[in-house]
Amino acid sequence: MFCYQCEQTAGGSGCTKVGVCGKNEDIQSLQDILLFGLKGIAAYAFHARELGARDEEVDAFMHEALFKTITNVSFDLGQHLDMVLRCGKMNLRVMELLDKAHTDRFGKPSPVEVDTGTRAGPGILITGHDLLDLYELLKQTEGTGINVYTHSEMLPAHGYPELKKFKHLAGNYGGAWQEQKKEFNAFSGAILATTNCVLIPPANSYLDRLYTTGVTGIPGAVHVTNRDFSGVIKRAKSLPPLPEAPGKKIMTGFHHTFILSIADKIVGAVKSGKIKHFFLIGGCDGAKPGRNYYTEFAEMVPKDCVILTLACGKYRFNKLDFGQIDGIPRLIDVGQCNNAYSAIQVAIALAGAFKCGVNELPLSLVLSWFEQKAVAILLTLLALDIKGIRVGPTAPAFITPGVFKVLQDKFDLKLITTPEKDLKDILKK
Repeated sequence: MFCYQCEQTAGGSGCTKVGVCGKNEDIQSLQDILLFGLKGIAAYAFHARELGARDEEVDAFMHEALFKTITNVSFDLGQHLDMVLRCGKMNLRVMELLDKAHTDRFGKPSPVEVDTGTRAGPGILITGHDLLDLYELLKQTEGTGINVYTHSEMLPAHGYPELKKFKHLAGNYGGAWQEQKKEFNAFSGAILATTNCVLIPPANSYLDRLYTTGVTGIPGAVHVTNRDFSGVIKRAKSLPPLPEAPGKKIMTGFHHTFILSIADKIVGAVKSGKIKHFFLIGGCDGAKPGRNYYTEFAEMVPKDCVILTLACGKYRFNKLDFGQIDGIPRLIDVGQCNNAYSAIQVAIALAGAFKCGVNELPLSLVLSWFEQKAVAILLTLLALDIKGIRVGPTAPAFITPGVFKVLQDKFDLKLITTPEKDLKDILKK
């Protein structure tokens, strides 16, 4: 990369810092944020395109933003921040596009209990995000005696009518992506990895029964093209069957269309004082120490409050029993990371019902992040001027102290501290 401050190759002999040059580190930070945000948009746009949905405005913005990232030598912080926030607005548009593509193809999700155990017989475990891959796998395994299990971000698939109609969609196995080396090794069947969040298997483990498809690839794994899963099916039949082992039931499928259908009930519970506060706790999970914060925070949330969750961060606490408030579950799983769109629609609808702004709602966002789609979603929330968001467990390395201060001053963005302190600070307002 060329550094316009030193007029040298970044990291070269004339560059003051490796990759980031002196007075431009905040500009470089915003450019990095934009690039991560664009990667998030590209991931969602790819899923939508696979389902036949495309938005020319999204495509045009991607080209414009990439061009400006490469050619813009301006050191105006505000100008770069504006482009970052435009990225957030465009991500909202592409999440809406993907939501419509999903519901047009697979129907509108509704709440469903999902078993976390296994059925006796051969099985295939599918991980990743691509619901179309799952649909094709279910079609091709129908009548074969093979049970299909979801993993990680595939869990919300159980709420879609066109997916849950397959009786051999047996349940959800395991948790978040970072646990897959342990969980995949314990799963005796074949494994199909779609899209991202796939770890390279340890030596002498499950590589010989791991398959990839689409944009995903692992050295040594068989790559499936054109969604022809016959090889995966054949391998699953040759492997040891899974045991009959019923597990705990967990809930998913709380799409915004369902939540809004019971909006009067929710509003009534708030007005009567039975629901005091809403927390959105979710995001990307990871293995870094400190992420137990989210489990502890969820456990400490008072019983007169409701928790909304999404993405794989929910695996920190989604097997806990939070109970209900007047028939309203205290834990509401709205779906995959891209279903942040649903959470936003719920917040906007509640603000309308209470005739106030979203920032005036009894709603707090406590987010974990790890990868580019989490960055894109955070930018969407900031572009919507949602204030007081807590993120963690630490600030990403690509956000400089200067840029973080700008975000703090403009949006009251905060880093998490301890569950006790953060919960106390939120509820005292």
